[in-house]
Amino acid sequence: MPSLKDLKLRIESVKSTRKITKAMQMVAAAKLRRAQEAAEAGRPYAERFSAVMAGLAGSVGDSDTAPKLLRGTGSDQTHLLVVLTAERGLCGGFNANISKLAVEHGKKLIAEGKTVKVLTVGKKGYEVLKRFHPAENLVGHVDLSEVKQVGYANAQEIAQQVINAYDAGEFDVATIFYSKFQNVVTQIPTAQQIIPAKFDEVEGDETGAAAQYDYEPDEEAILADLLPRGVATQIFSALLENGASEQGARMSAMDNATRNAGEMIDKLTIQFNRSRQAVITSELIEIISGAEAL
Repeated sequence: MPSLKDLKLRIESVKSTRKITKAMQMVAAAKLRRAQEAAEAGRPYAERFSAVMAGLAGSVGDSDTAPKLLRGTGSDQTHLLVVLTAERGLCGGFNANISKLAVEHGKKLIAEGKTVKVLTVGKKGYEVLKRFHPAENLVGHVDLSEVKQVGYANAQEIAQQVINAYDAGEFDVATIFYSKFQNVVTQIPTAQQIIPAKFDEVEGDETGAAAQYDYEPDEEAILADLLPRGVATQIFSALLENGASEQGARMSAMDNATRNAGEMIDKLTIQFNRSRQAVITSELIEIISGAEAL
């Protein structure tokens, strides 16, 4: 049974921990607001850009003149997994859920006889995935720990690295893994194919008015210019979603930790009071017994 001194020290330790988790919760709440606004502001552009690209891709189809980023290499033997996670932990299951989705996807591809390569963005994803893939298949790692606020330039650098590897014939299909922000307690791990470009079908009205466009220059030339930007846009959108998801998950995790610390303090305080009362009662009994002996 712990002594009174041990219980007192433990209570003070838990109180210090609660102060830290409370402070981290408040910081995450402040960062969440900005990150959520950025993610929500980026969604309309990304959705509209995707819709325009889908219309262009539908006009071009799978012709030989279509850009390579659209038509693909004609094979799906080698896959590149671009896993976007956080640089820091203490955010609940945020990092683990993204890594788990990427690991399961990689295992499925390997079981089908495919070759899997991995590009990680964020230290936490790298720490998990290096345990499941040999070093030669971990083709790159992007460190954003020194970046105060992720911008489009960071997404462009990642996209350029991916496109250069694709042009060099290092892979056939690229998929990004990230967490889509829904609310503070819900973040959805998501896998999205970015190479070859894959778009949702564009729905027009009954007259087919959605397809009535003339392009100058032709669709192939426009796609050749826009597809690399499309890859960067998808990665940037994923980074923004990840930023909001990370802060939401951290805020929720630190709130739970603060509550748990409070409950532990209450239990330890009760245990301390009972132990102190037991000591006092024992001392009283000894005094009374000694007095009666005299």
